[in-house]
Amino acid sequence: MFELHPRLAQDSIVIGEFDLSLLLLSRDANYPWCILVPKREDVYEIHHLAEEEQLQLIRESCRLSEVMTSVFDADKMNVAALGNVVRQLHIHHIARFTDDPAWPQPIWGKLPAKEYTADEFAECIKRLQNALVGEGFKIL
Repeated sequence: MFELHPRLAQDSIVIGEFDLSLLLLSRDANYPWCILVPKREDVYEIHHLAEEEQLQLIRESCRLSEVMTSVFDADKMNVAALGNVVRQLHIHHIARFTDDPAWPQPIWGKLPAKEYTADEFAECIKRLQNALVGEGFKIL
């Protein structure tokens, strides 16, 4: 049975799901940062998924990237499956801006995590959910 890794559950909140993946929003307010987690047990790499699931993951990732680019007016989307700390397959989607503090470097290790205010977090969730609803996405 699929279970979200405790570290992902601690560092983010589930805001919805696609047909294959849970959608998480990172609690770090430094960057708009979502994470897709395929709802499959013992999957650590994209190539561990069945071929149709690999394609579905790419479709979900592209949809999320399009929405994040639009909602946050991002200059660039950073999309990556790293898994060095959390082995469970998860795909980071980070909206980047040419004027963000880490640009053009990767975000990891550049700034301490910054929490959203309750209102900012709720607004970010609402904007993403409203833009994604339908087309295989449902709000949880």
